[in-house]
Amino acid sequence: MKNRKLGDVGPEVAELGFGCMGLNSNYVETTEEQSITAVHRALDLGITHFDSADAYAAGENEKLVGKALAGRRDEVVLASKFGQLKEDGKMIVRATPEYVKSACDASLQRLGVDVIDLYYAHRIDPEVPVEETVGAMSELVDEGKVRWLGLSEASPESVRRGHSVHPIAALQAEYSLWTRFAEEEHFPQCEELGIAFVAYSPLGRGFLSGTIKSAGDIREGDRRQAHPRFSAENIESNISKVDTLNDVAVEVGASPAQVALAWVFAQRPFIHPIPGTTKVTHLEENVGATSVELSEEQVGRLRDAFATVAGDRYPPGAMKKVQI
Repeated sequence: MKNRKLGDVGPEVAELGFGCMGLNSNYVETTEEQSITAVHRALDLGITHFDSADAYAAGENEKLVGKALAGRRDEVVLASKFGQLKEDGKMIVRATPEYVKSACDASLQRLGVDVIDLYYAHRIDPEVPVEETVGAMSELVDEGKVRWLGLSEASPESVRRGHSVHPIAALQAEYSLWTRFAEEEHFPQCEELGIAFVAYSPLGRGFLSGTIKSAGDIREGDRRQAHPRFSAENIESNISKVDTLNDVAVEVGASPAQVALAWVFAQRPFIHPIPGTTKVTHLEENVGATSVELSEEQVGRLRDAFATVAGDRYPPGAMKKVQI
């Protein structure tokens, strides 16, 4: 695999990363053994960028990732996040300087490491100036607990303000064929400031794999059932767009998922997609996307096919917490 640099100040990592959220939460039923096997196979395939968060499975994801990477810590750039937590049964955002410090210490312990390579504010706290949050994060760098800083789902204004306090290596946000809000302001800003764009859900939470044909394909308890784009009505509207994805896949001799990832790679050199999976076959398929080449015509045809999408990317409550 080729490498891409995580912003002007960050390290080089393999162009394809690994999103760890699904290893033990949210989408599919899995076992610890299966998840650790997937992480080990990712390492063997040359993936060096692993992304977790303290909010995933209430901290259990960090424990699992730490266990999976034990003995191979030096091979990877390890990212985690703070700021989303459940209180009184509700998800809230907290990013006070005091909380930043305590959250980092807790993550270090769960991960079983001395330093987190890339540490994100998972969401921007509307009650705390971003300068104060990033200021506290920069102190973690000074203390040797963190190497580089990131922001997740932050508005361009918040990114610029945070970057003025301490260099931001990476901005993480959703990006794929069917989620392209970042193109208008975030991409020009990342290019201007030398910030990497880490794209989560680059396969549209599985929709762009071509395997979801109806709302009935999503099992009971899967969090996608609450996402507007996966409602029965919206899936029916969106599914026709996958026809173009399937057509291009046939043309280049690849799978729809590989084409969807190749399209993301083709957009900007500073984009780092981090798809996640617990299945080795899907992981190997994702890695295969790094050798898929699309023509300008194919890139444009795919862009046009997904120009409009039915449904928001998050339920209303979650939408209020992004791009602050």
